[in-house]
Amino acid sequence: MEPTENSLIVLQSDRLMVEIAPPGSVYSGSRFDWTAFIMQVTLDGQHTFCVPESLEPGQGSGGIGLCGEFGIEEVIGYDEAQPGDLFPKLGIGLLARPDERPYNFFRPYEIAAPFPVHVTTGPAQATYTVEPVDCRGYAVRTTKTVTVEGAGLTIACTLENVGEKPIVTTEYVHNFVGFDGHAVGPDYRLRMPYPIAFATPPPASADATAQMMAVLDVQGGDIRWRATPEGNFYCRPLGFSKTDAAQWELVHEPSGVGMREFDDFAPARVVVWGALHVVSAEIFVPLDVQPGETQQWTRRYEFFA
Repeated sequence: MEPTENSLIVLQSDRLMVEIAPPGSVYSGSRFDWTAFIMQVTLDGQHTFCVPESLEPGQGSGGIGLCGEFGIEEVIGYDEAQPGDLFPKLGIGLLARPDERPYNFFRPYEIAAPFPVHVTTGPAQATYTVEPVDCRGYAVRTTKTVTVEGAGLTIACTLENVGEKPIVTTEYVHNFVGFDGHAVGPDYRLRMPYPIAFATPPPASADATAQMMAVLDVQGGDIRWRATPEGNFYCRPLGFSKTDAAQWELVHEPSGVGMREFDDFAPARVVVWGALHVVSAEIFVPLDVQPGETQQWTRRYEFFA
């Protein structure tokens, strides 16, 4: 069945209700994937997990809940485009390069031609197929299928290169989460399946990294907060690899409410970002798809209380 243009898509299991925005409705910006834009997950009718990127109107880049992005740093075709030329932003459409400045994911770009999207839904599953539009030899078909079962949510992805040029980039889900309205602070614990060390951050993230280091308490694979952060925080944990264990688990310890993510790929990198109301652990999948080839990957989330 095809959903109506502005109605939320609601998937349900015996324990979860998942609310998804139709492509280009709630979010129509030039950063996040318009498909599988998951705005809220509710467990057992009482525990909520998804929050907006920013609580201040007009701040941030419009992210909410579990929303993906292709090419935050490795955007396809931008460097070879001249000002005025188009380049593909997967999951969105063809964007216009405005000038000679380097690509900046936080900067809004003109969306010259949104990609065609087909959506089919059932009671517990929604599939999004983004059809290719050729752009100087780049042409990609992507499919995302969101499935809920019990207390689990799965996002299965396929990228098919139907163009003439290789597709070399990354994809991740920006998990904007905070549980039942509890502020980030000493009550939260973020656990990863390896002893945590930190990579040197990009210059643009230096202030957010310093903020995080000031409030973090890192013990082995656990990250805790000494206090509620006053601003944004950012870090890049090292030591990650492909694993059958959860790549991360976030718990609000007084209530026991939490969630974890399992991935079937070896990450390209791991990032932790957040603010006073939100934590986002981000697992990046490396994509290297030659013409005529296809790559598939899956993320599975478990929610508990």
